[in-house]
Amino acid sequence: MATPQEEVKRKLPSVVDIAYEQYKRDLPLYQTAKELMSPNVETITPDASLDEAARLMGSKHIGSLIVMKYRTPVGIVTERDLLTKVLALGLFLRDEKVEDVMSFPLSGISVTTKIKDVARQMISKKGRLAVFDAGELVGIITASDLIKSLPDVPETEVKVDQFMSKEVVTADEETSVFDVAKTMGRQRIGSVIITKKGEPFGIFTERDLLTNFLATGKPLFTSVGPECSSPLTVIAAGTSIHRTAATMALKHIRRLPIVKDDKLVGIITARDLVEAYSK
Repeated sequence: MATPQEEVKRKLPSVVDIAYEQYKRDLPLYQTAKELMSPNVETITPDASLDEAARLMGSKHIGSLIVMKYRTPVGIVTERDLLTKVLALGLFLRDEKVEDVMSFPLSGISVTTKIKDVARQMISKKGRLAVFDAGELVGIITASDLIKSLPDVPETEVKVDQFMSKEVVTADEETSVFDVAKTMGRQRIGSVIITKKGEPFGIFTERDLLTNFLATGKPLFTSVGPECSSPLTVIAAGTSIHRTAATMALKHIRRLPIVKDDKLVGIITARDLVEAYSK
């Protein structure tokens, strides 16, 4: 039988439950691209080195830069580009230019675009979206921006199990950051689960690589264990897309490992959640 203290604790809502209710109350504030977007757009020129791009993204804690030529937005370069098009090929950021890896033409939407159409455009264009107002660049929307405001509708009540990736890539804590980065680049993934004695205990992401290494020039030949985010934040199998989106938004993360019976069974990303909502 539960003690009086345990019974009170059971009846009281958790901090997460309270935050989730506030998250749902705030949702009506986000209806169009104008409310969803990040208005501070960082830019770079096509002839800049990728080393310069990495340092700028790292210092601003962002994952992309809009590429400007003659004061006109022409493309976008992302942290994933640095991984898959440079590091994974054994090239050096200082030797490559932004124009060599950027994506173009730039995918854009209007400030008046509704949230559902924003989600569909993001999945269709396979990436971040520039936001324009009467032809002028005024913002950018990422999957992380979008999950902060996924509405509580039938399509977001489906379970994460239907959209998670079941193949979870792991690496031992003694593996070098260099080898983990090459794995992420070759497999085009944004994170690796780090294990200790065979058990998952942390996660290393492309943002960790960008901010803590590429932006600072810190050598990559160091063990990944001390560099990963730990303890590992997880979510249970069977959780709704909506609740998962709220968890990511509240914890300011873009990926969540999924567990069932204390076993790691998958991982879901912010983009996966956007895809689920866009259906």
